[in-house]
Amino acid sequence: MKTGLRFRYLLLTLVVIALGILSRKVTVIPLIVGDILYAVMMFLLVKTLLIRLSYRKVALISLSVCLLIEFSQLYNATWINNIRNTTLGALVLGHGFLWSDIIAYTIGTVICMLIVTAQRIV
Repeated sequence: MKTGLRFRYLLLTLVVIALGILSRKVTVIPLIVGDILYAVMMFLLVKTLLIRLSYRKVALISLSVCLLIEFSQLYNATWINNIRNTTLGALVLGHGFLWSDIIAYTIGTVICMLIVTAQRIV
């Protein structure tokens, strides 16, 4: 059962990654949408890896990872900037600290928790 559930979370993660990349390619989609999807992806990825963990703990861990990555953008050493200058590095680590990204990550995590809560009610 956990394997099937893990597969579903992984599949959803891949869909969210595709949507996030698409959101950066389509200029009419506000940038905040991509940041919200980044937090959703992180939530799903953490849940995939830690399948037995409660959703609340998954939310806390995934939001913490997003915040750590965002605050890491304040650190500008040559080695990490070289990583950020690659396509994958830019997608994972981003460029430039923004408070609006923190708001977006929080919104994305809250959306995940609302969906999980609504799912339990129904």
